[in-house]
Amino acid sequence: MPGLNPCIKAVVNRVVHDGHEVVGIRRGWAALLHHDLDDPASAAEWFRPLTSATVRTIDRTGGTFLHTSRTNPSRVKASEVPAHLVGSVDGEGPFDFTEHALRVVEALGIDTLIPIGGDDTLSYALRMHEEGVPVIAIPKTMDNDVHGTDYCIGFSTAVTRGVQFIHNLRTSTGSHERIAVIELFGRYSGETSLVTAYLAGVDRAVISEVPFDVERLGRLLLEDKHENPSNYAMVTVSEGATLAGGDLVLSGEEDAYGHRKLGGIGELTAALLKEATGEDMIVQVIGYLMRSGAADSLDLMVATNYAVMAADLALEGASGRLVALRSGTYTAVPLTATREGVKRVDVDELYDTDAYRPKLRHVTGKPMFLY
Repeated sequence: MPGLNPCIKAVVNRVVHDGHEVVGIRRGWAALLHHDLDDPASAAEWFRPLTSATVRTIDRTGGTFLHTSRTNPSRVKASEVPAHLVGSVDGEGPFDFTEHALRVVEALGIDTLIPIGGDDTLSYALRMHEEGVPVIAIPKTMDNDVHGTDYCIGFSTAVTRGVQFIHNLRTSTGSHERIAVIELFGRYSGETSLVTAYLAGVDRAVISEVPFDVERLGRLLLEDKHENPSNYAMVTVSEGATLAGGDLVLSGEEDAYGHRKLGGIGELTAALLKEATGEDMIVQVIGYLMRSGAADSLDLMVATNYAVMAADLALEGASGRLVALRSGTYTAVPLTATREGVKRVDVDELYDTDAYRPKLRHVTGKPMFLY
């Protein structure tokens, strides 16, 4: 995810400057589950001391050099229990290994945890806080759907990438006189699809919050295509979008946070649109491309400032806080704000449910990201 490495670097530099040590937790919460307290060599695999020299150049690339995972120590399948913990459980699971995670934190001498992530990562951060571990959290998700903050690291870069790819795709779509269906990330919140479509001037945008009728969408896209001098049309689709009367397009088993993999609504929508309109389709899934590569300047700025805020709060001895942007101002809110529910697009204010497109009659008084 763009912005993670710059965020890590800024935390390290700020904390080290005040004479404290920083340890990087590798592969997210997996480290607290897989570290074997009886095996000294295990620490080298799961934890990494971080210094200013260690992080000197990491902000020049995207992603996280500490790596990541979909591990939830409070919900571990029987098949995923580490060997050193197998003897402590019985049955089919899932198992809660939070007690082990707490022992790892204590053994490492961690004074404050600074997790960076979205709702799933932060849900376990809240669990650790409630277990008595000092936690200062940083919101990071390109869906921009963490409660308590107007902005999450990664959103600007994702939208920027989406707009660029859509404009590039106009070349092929227009040359072949087709309808392009572009599937974007967005499980429960359609903000990424909505804002990307708004900025890229896409004809229609299907979002997670509003089930869509494929016949009506087809008629609208035919009108768009015929009205376009280049005889093509484009529609963005959130990966979490659903057909009217249908369900999410899912595959595979549930992960550690209860989610099955999304993906396929773009292909399904294109197939149904072809059947409804008789037009040839171009289907492009640009999900992971949206979150690849280095962060744009806005995400660099927010990631760095969030990191400095989090480090300052940690050095002050604060706990249970989420750094945030509220109404354009940097602040911190209770970490409990993250469990207030699913943050979604304000459909009445921002979306035309009949026309399947952004609806912005005025922007005066609205926040920068229209959310």
